[in-house]
Amino acid sequence: MKQQEKIKVFIKVNSFWAFLAARKLKTTNIALVIGRTIFLHQTTAESFLSSKRWLLHELKHVQQFQRLGRIKFLWKYLNESISKGYYQNALEVEARAAETDLSLLDNYEIIIKK
Repeated sequence: MKQQEKIKVFIKVNSFWAFLAARKLKTTNIALVIGRTIFLHQTTAESFLSSKRWLLHELKHVQQFQRLGRIKFLWKYLNESISKGYYQNALEVEARAAETDLSLLDNYEIIIKK
């Protein structure tokens, strides 16, 4: 039986996009997922990867992007955030629920972009 190939997920540190998100959310360190890339601001890749809950949360967002596609994910995320707020956004609720799901790690290969 052939083993399923892992999906490559990229980490980009010192991201301009994550910087903008941090400003909007009035926070310092942040991770932002677009497609299969996790953009970081004010945190190192090593620090991010050492926080399993944070990593799993963001991997769930990668999985959501895969499931919904880019346009539908972004539309749903924006719509949910506006109508329900960040904390009650269904995609965030789902990501928080996945913060202890270690099986997510089996599906992805993490690559740090320089």
